[in-house]
Amino acid sequence: MERPGRPDPETLTAFGVAGVLPEPLSGGRGLTWRVGDLVLRPHGDPTEAAWKADVLAGLPHTAEFRTPGPVPTRDGSWLHGGWEASTWVEGATDESRVRDVMRAGAAFHRALADLPRPAFLDTTDDPWSRADRMVWGETALPQDPTLERLAAAFRPVGAPAQLIHGDLLGNVLFAPGVPPAVFDWAPYWRPAGLGAAIAAVDAVCWHGVPLDALGPLGAGVPAWSRLLVRALAFRIATLVLLGAWDRVAADHHRPVVAAVTAAGWGTVLA
Repeated sequence: MERPGRPDPETLTAFGVAGVLPEPLSGGRGLTWRVGDLVLRPHGDPTEAAWKADVLAGLPHTAEFRTPGPVPTRDGSWLHGGWEASTWVEGATDESRVRDVMRAGAAFHRALADLPRPAFLDTTDDPWSRADRMVWGETALPQDPTLERLAAAFRPVGAPAQLIHGDLLGNVLFAPGVPPAVFDWAPYWRPAGLGAAIAAVDAVCWHGVPLDALGPLGAGVPAWSRLLVRALAFRIATLVLLGAWDRVAADHHRPVVAAVTAAGWGTVLA
C-alpha cells in the first residue's frame, strides 16, 4: 500500500476533524500529523494496527505510565484510507532520562503481561522484525564480523516471553504532573527485559549515556547482560539490513561491542 502524504479532507471528516489544518510533526519519520486534538499517522499493516488499537483502547493506565488513546472513525472503525488516529498527548521525549524510560516501559510491559501472542508477528516483514528473528536464532544472521562476535557471546535467556515495546527510548513523553506516556508501540514477543536492554544500548550508542552505566541500568532485570548482547546485535543487524552498516558505524559501536562481550563482564548481572 502506498504511503499517504498529508491527510486528505475525506480522512479528516472520517475522524471527525473536518476544517482543521493538519500540522506536520517532527517525529514519526515525517509521516505523522497533528490535527487539533488528534494525531494521524499511516497505519502500516492493517491487522497489526487494528489489533494494537483494540489493546490500547482497553489498557488500564497506572501512576507509572499512560498511553495516547486510539480514536475511532465516525463509523466505529480504527482505520480509514491508510490512516489511524490517536489523542494528542502533551509532553516531550528525553533520551537522557533512560532510567525513567525503562521504568515507564516496565510498567507498560506489566500491563501487557497476560495478553496472548498475536498471530501477525509470524508474518511481519521489515528490517526490524527480520533482525529480531535473526538474533533469537529463528533465521540466520548476516555474515558480518561484528555480528559474529556478538553471536559467539549469545547465551540462553530463561526469562519468559511476552508482548513488549521494542523501541522505547524515543517513544516516551514526559510532562510535569502526569505519568510518562508510552507511544508508537513496536510489538515483539520476547522477555520483558529486552525492551529495557534496547533502550539502554540506544542511550549509550547514540545519546551520550556513559558506557559504564550499562551494567547499573539493569539492576533487577533478569538476565541483563545476556539481553544486552541480543539488544546490541538486534540494532546492528537492523543497520545491516537497512544498508546503513559500514566501517564508520562499526567503529562507532566497537566500544559497546567490546564491553558486552568481555569475558566475565556480566557474571554478576547474568
